Amino acid sequence: MAVSKNNAKRYNVPGLERGLAVLRQFTRETPELAAPTIIERLELPRSTAFRLLQTLENLGYLVRTRDGHRYRLGVAVLRMGFEYLASQSVVELGRPLIESLSQSADLPAHLVILDGDSIIYASCARPRSAFAGTVSVGTRLPAHATVFGRILLGDYSLDALYELFPAGRLTHATQQTPDDIQALHALIAHDYARGFGVSEGFYEPRISTIAAPVRDDSEDIVAAVGVTIAGPSVDRALLAKGVVEMTVATARDIAATLGCRGSAYEHALGNARALCQGLPEDQQ
Repeated sequence: MAVSKNNAKRYNVPGLERGLAVLRQFTRETPELAAPTIIERLELPRSTAFRLLQTLENLGYLVRTRDGHRYRLGVAVLRMGFEYLASQSVVELGRPLIESLSQSADLPAHLVILDGDSIIYASCARPRSAFAGTVSVGTRLPAHATVFGRILLGDYSLDALYELFPAGRLTHATQQTPDDIQALHALIAHDYARGFGVSEGFYEPRISTIAAPVRDDSEDIVAAVGVTIAGPSVDRALLAKGVVEMTVATARDIAATLGCRGSAYEHALGNARALCQGLPEDQQ
């Protein structure tokens, strides 16, 4: 039975809405919350909040901290997150190619997707020689503060970015984080023009990243592929090894499994080779 958007809310279940709202209060910045804080944030009656918290705890979606005074997300939420990521075709199709990229580049490699104004690491691979990274499958980071985010937002117009970040001002991760939407749009446009992004200490001062977009059969950006490097800059030896070309080629190969037949990747590979050779990039 089809339901119009105007009438759809009539069929919502208030208790389910409230339960999901409780779970959304737990973030990377606030991994633990006390019941009074949740009550205040959601303006819930105490009796309603108690029943919601008790139900979510019984089902494993919330667990109490050791002191018993606060809650944090339980393993049931993590299980659902992994099941969602595993169900995405781009993740399943891209996993072996991410593994191959990691081994060829001898660097940690990742496949990342966009979720609202955040990025989520959907697949990660590391060679034995790799440094111990700070991200793993399920890690969520602010899109505007990462090169992966800039790549994933490549199809967004300036107006669309203002809708995604209605506050206009962007929270800072480092001194390189753009201050506003205009500055973010300029960085996105630059990466989009050459077909890949290079981040040197952009999100973390001692970590650099190379990333490229994965497109589907409609040429829309659906994911990003990249490698991370332990250091504030990308060593010339890595460029000479062809790590940017490897990254772009991996993105192209994953895109091909999704039916993408566009020429954008050849343009990006040309720019990658130019960067490797220290020549001006062709951004025409």
